[in-house]
This record gives sequence, C-alpha cells and structure tokens, in this order.
Amino acid sequence: MSQVPAVSEVLNLVTVTFHWPGLHLETASGAPSTIPLFRLNWLSSTGTLLVLAGLITMALLRVAPRTAAKAYRDTVVDLRWAILTVCGLLALAFVMNASGQTTTLGTWMAGAGGFFAVLSPVLGWLGVALTGSDTSSNSLFGALQVSAAEKAGLDPVLMAAANASGGVVGKMISLQNLCIAASAVGLHGREGDLFRRTFGWSLVLIAAMALLVGLQATPVLSWMVP
Repeated sequence: MSQVPAVSEVLNLVTVTFHWPGLHLETASGAPSTIPLFRLNWLSSTGTLLVLAGLITMALLRVAPRTAAKAYRDTVVDLRWAILTVCGLLALAFVMNASGQTTTLGTWMAGAGGFFAVLSPVLGWLGVALTGSDTSSNSLFGALQVSAAEKAGLDPVLMAAANASGGVVGKMISLQNLCIAASAVGLHGREGDLFRRTFGWSLVLIAAMALLVGLQATPVLSWMVP
C-alpha cells in the first residue's frame, strides 16, 4: 500500500534531507560527494510502517497495550545482537564507500574479468551468511559489485541483482536467522542441527545461481536481462 504513488507522495511530504555535519567529502573527480546528504524519511521508512501496522493490528485484535509492549520488548531483546550487527555493517558500508575502499576492492576484483559474473552471487551469499541481512550485504557489497562490473565490462544491473539473489540463498545458513528460527519453534541450542540440514541445500542453490548469472552474462541467456 505504501508503494502506491499517491500514498507514497503523502508519506514523503514530511521527508527531510540535510547535509550531515562535519562531513566534507569529494569524489575522485573532485566533485562534492552525495554521501553526506542524509534523507530522513521517518514516515515512509519500513520501521515506521511496521509500527503503524502493529498499532492497527492491536486495535483490530483488541490486544492490551501492556501485552503489546511486552511482546515488542521481548522481540527487541531476542534480536538485539542481530540489530547491532546490521547497524554496525551499515556504518562500515558508509565508511568504505566514502573512503574509496569499495571502489578499490571492486577494481581489484574486476581482474577476474568475465569470471566475476560467477563470483558475484557468491559474494552476496557470503555477505548474508555472515550478517544475516540482505540489506547489509547489499549496502556492503552493492557498490563493489557495480564498480567491478564496470571495470570488467559486465552489466552493472546484473551484478547488483546477482548480489541480492545470492544473498537470499545465504539466508538459510545465517547464524542470526538460525538463532531466530530455533527460538521461534522452541529448539534452543539446536542451531547446529538446523545448520547441518540447510548447508548442503544452500551450496546447491548458490552453485545453480552462479551458473545462471554466469550464463546471463553471456549471449546464451543475455536475453533474460532487461
């Protein structure tokens, strides 16, 4: 619903964009960098929409405020380490992008040439397996994928999409997600069992994804990329 153009425009009426104080960054060409420009879309952001959805659900199901507050607190406690991990990795991504480290790594990885198309989804897979978040993986490796693609003569859109697609496959072996899944079904301490059951399937899926992206980077399946 929030993605409907009319609704999105209303939600973004209160969005504020400002220059982050203390940051004076330039691109490699000497032009002012857009990284210090912070967009505070506090009403249309996912977190705000989830809170609003929760309040509506409370009203419809007649959940007592005290019960809802306890459920919210318990959820935050269960996910506290995952939240800190995601925040830390997003901060790292900003630092790497602003300092030029991402572009440098992308240039180095472009040395793989056309084979980078096969490695691209594996990067996304590793990113989500380590962080537990596709958002964090895309923030950390997205710019790197685009930079490497441009240097290697590959389609940047395909490489960015491969990073996100590979990340989805890595969800099933992410430690954070395994902990959440084990907690949700009462299997505390059995995360290792879940990992052993899913790791093999994750390898099969990422191998298939790497093959697909590799073929999409060639004339064989290039017609699949718009």
